[in-house]
Amino acid sequence: MITVENLVKVYKDVRALDGLNLSIPDGVVYGFLGPNGAGKSTTILSLLGLIFPQEGRINLFGEEVFRDGKFDESKLVKAKARIGYMPEHATLWEFLTPLQTLNVIGKAFGMPKTERERRAEEILKLVNLWEVKNKKVGKFSKGMRQRLLLAQALINDPKLLILDEPMTGLDPKGIAEFKEIIREQRKAGKTIFFSSHILAHVEEVCDTVGVIVKGKLILEDSIENIKREFLRKAGYTIIIETNRPVNWSSAEWNVTPLGENRYRVVAPDDIREELHDFVASQGAKILTMQVKEPSLEEIFLNLVK
Repeated sequence: MITVENLVKVYKDVRALDGLNLSIPDGVVYGFLGPNGAGKSTTILSLLGLIFPQEGRINLFGEEVFRDGKFDESKLVKAKARIGYMPEHATLWEFLTPLQTLNVIGKAFGMPKTERERRAEEILKLVNLWEVKNKKVGKFSKGMRQRLLLAQALINDPKLLILDEPMTGLDPKGIAEFKEIIREQRKAGKTIFFSSHILAHVEEVCDTVGVIVKGKLILEDSIENIKREFLRKAGYTIIIETNRPVNWSSAEWNVTPLGENRYRVVAPDDIREELHDFVASQGAKILTMQVKEPSLEEIFLNLVK
């Protein structure tokens, strides 16, 4: 779906992209993470042909649309017809209604009038804007504008959906609805490239995560594998509660009492079975056990240090 090889973009003395490599297969939700200034927006604008990198290659839908400073315009136009883009900062037409907005966007994609009308109704219902379909956008709240931006990104039924900080300004209900829409789009077979600084959102909806720092991709894997590798390096933290006190003097692990018959055990590996045996050897038993998983935010902060 998306392949980026050795992409370089330099602004004066700043290397916004420094040999960036990406490979995103069909049908996944890909979370693109990085601190401010890491190169996230530059990557997205490069994929859309809105800025010109100096070096590298970009493939979209199996076609090479960019190579070493030059876009293939005909291939880029064909690729963009299959892309929906929701920018982080966008200006909507204040004097238009949602229906009129989607009609303009659909017309730009060359969609027939009947198809534009059918898709507009379908999508505005999906993003919960159908009841205000004839209200001027200038009277919309921030959350309503975000939902309309998502609607315009979906009007052409894109195969690839690029979302740049899509949940900014949404209330908790709107965030939950947005996440459900993303899941539905994935089920429909779309590939979603999802940039966000709110890591909890990424963790809930993304299959794969890529972390970019100073224009380089420093990590790319499934969230499950990333957490497993982080635990392997940082150690497992296991909280247990027993039915009676346990003497840990002979244990090889780092054990901290947390209260009556409650302990925090830190070990380099997953030692849950060994813990059961150790506690049982003292005539006690474990009542509760919890492996403390790292959050994606904790891992991210550790990486970008």
